[in-house]
Amino acid sequence: MTELEIALFEGKKIRRIWDDKNGKWYFSVVDVVEALTDSTRPSAYWTAMKVRVKNEDGAELSTICRQLKMIAHDGKMRFTDASDVQGLFRIIQSIPSPNAEPFKQWLAKVGYERIQEIQDPEKSLNRARENWQILGRPDKWIQQRMMGQETRNKLTDYWKEHEVSKQDEYAILTNIIHQEWSGLTVGKHKKLKGLKNQNLRDHMSEAELIFTALAELSTRQIAETEEAIGFELNKSSSKKGGSIAKNARKELEDKTGKNVITDENFLITKNDKKLK
Repeated sequence: MTELEIALFEGKKIRRIWDDKNGKWYFSVVDVVEALTDSTRPSAYWTAMKVRVKNEDGAELSTICRQLKMIAHDGKMRFTDASDVQGLFRIIQSIPSPNAEPFKQWLAKVGYERIQEIQDPEKSLNRARENWQILGRPDKWIQQRMMGQETRNKLTDYWKEHEVSKQDEYAILTNIIHQEWSGLTVGKHKKLKGLKNQNLRDHMSEAELIFTALAELSTRQIAETEEAIGFELNKSSSKKGGSIAKNARKELEDKTGKNVITDENFLITKNDKKLK
């Protein structure tokens, strides 16, 4: 499996994970149900639907699903039902929705796009940029978000190659870096912005993205210099890397009189402050 990704169907987020071994996507079934039904309780809809289908034709929809960990509404990684494209086609048959056929076409399209991206990685970057543009993100923000992701990928590659392999260890190291440079844990930063299951980086300002990237770049370079191997040594490197960005943040705040950390976000509601 690879890192969790978010796909967009008519503006609605569908969590998915790419299975490298089998060469296929696995999609969150609850997200698909929500996209097709507009249900305010998609988990309950899915539970009831499995019972209904079993009673009607004896089919066990759960048998075409896998339990995979994805980020939940509370921001934690939790197991949820996920299915590949073939399984989703069967599930969609039991959902009365005018979006059923467009969704099937969308599924076929995203599967083909992945094959193209493996052959030509630049297509993946272009797709990500297009998705951000659809969501209304400014071009400068998109550029910084993508550059920050590349910096992040290089850091996690280093961890993976130096005996940091558990997902919870990645989360702990990330939190150390973030708290050191920003003064907030990832969770508290999300709470400040009014976020729940959303990705914090997707709602950062340009400045927040830049300092996050500086902290992670510094962490990797320090880890490389110190030849940090294993979780404990990389904890030390993470704190040092975050400290470099913290000092830069404080100096900028002293010069401008403005806080780098803000409560602004990209949530589409009337009362939330929006990033420009």
